[in-house]
Amino acid sequence: MSAYTARTLVLRVFLPFVAGYYVSYAFRSVNALLGPQIASEYGFGAADLGLLTSVFFLGVGLVQIPVGVLLDRFGPRRVDAGLLLVAAAGALIFASAQSFAGVVIGRTLIGLGVSVCLMASFQAFLLWYPSDRIATVNSLAFAIGILGAITVSVPLEAALRVVDWRTVMLIFGAATLAASGAIFFVAPEYRRGESLGSIAGALRFVRVIVTDAAFRRTAVMIGTSQCAAVSLYTLWIATWLRDVAGFDRPAIGRALLVVSLAMIVGYLVFGRLADAMMRRRLSELPLVAAGLGLSSICLLLLALGVTQGALWLWAVFIFASSAATLAYSIVSRRFPKEMAGRVNTTLNTFVFTGMFLGQWGVGLVLERWPATASGYAPEAYSWALSTLWVVQVAGLSWYWRGRKLLALR
Repeated sequence: MSAYTARTLVLRVFLPFVAGYYVSYAFRSVNALLGPQIASEYGFGAADLGLLTSVFFLGVGLVQIPVGVLLDRFGPRRVDAGLLLVAAAGALIFASAQSFAGVVIGRTLIGLGVSVCLMASFQAFLLWYPSDRIATVNSLAFAIGILGAITVSVPLEAALRVVDWRTVMLIFGAATLAASGAIFFVAPEYRRGESLGSIAGALRFVRVIVTDAAFRRTAVMIGTSQCAAVSLYTLWIATWLRDVAGFDRPAIGRALLVVSLAMIVGYLVFGRLADAMMRRRLSELPLVAAGLGLSSICLLLLALGVTQGALWLWAVFIFASSAATLAYSIVSRRFPKEMAGRVNTTLNTFVFTGMFLGQWGVGLVLERWPATASGYAPEAYSWALSTLWVVQVAGLSWYWRGRKLLALR
């Protein structure tokens, strides 16, 4: 357990690291409003817009295992602060780009740069917080990160009436530099008590993680869940509201705010419930299954074309999907703390691969139908959402069938 007081933990550990996660989530979600504007300026189709937005997740996913090794060797402070400088450079490239290639390169670099923000936070919490507070603190970090998504809903819509999207990206780049400085100059240094060992030796532990059967089931569950939830939340919910429900841009901004608040509530509720169950020595697996079961019901109704009360269906879908993130605290307890960085980032590889494939895949499906005057064909969304529903249910089913294995610690 850390020798720091609760106040010091908040000031030196929690706030600096969640500041990085805040900007990472703002970057993750910003294309929900900026994307259609950029697509209009450059003449992008649905597949191009899906690819442009999803390369963020590809950038994050590609480096998860290497940054996991770096986290375990050098600690969260130096790795997170350093990579955020790459994200700031990506924001500058994105803001100044004059071609599709330029914005893709810029957004990919942003993804690479913020790739470690959440995992560095989780590792810092695991190193310095009591074990019976981890799920709650992790959930608080998720919730505060969603403030980044809230920033790019109603506030961003208002800002776009005054400035263009390039200026917005420059502002986010400056915020990224500030977050990097906060982590580097405020957060405590991680000092290992044993030899760092070789990079090859560190990577061998990744093989141990991946060959764990319970880890694989958990990774598939969270990867398929987030393939549906986050790929929709960070882009396609906004276009669905425009093309199917007929929302204008201010209404879309307000709707994204509602959905973001639902996600915050979900993280807090499921995190609290999970810690309470852990203290009573109860498995959190039924809680995860119940949340994702509710999420899949909402997604199925939306795929079937339900529009009555659709905003609340989207809000409950996102709220319930947040149960999947309990996988991080569940899996981390199966391995030594010294492997925490590699465990979480290996799990994150599945998560961000799912997000990338889901978001780009939806764009590919939407482009199979002729575009309308205002956007994409409403009937195309039913096929896209149905595909994501099948993927999510398949992952959850496989996870639940292995519940006895998953309960072993």
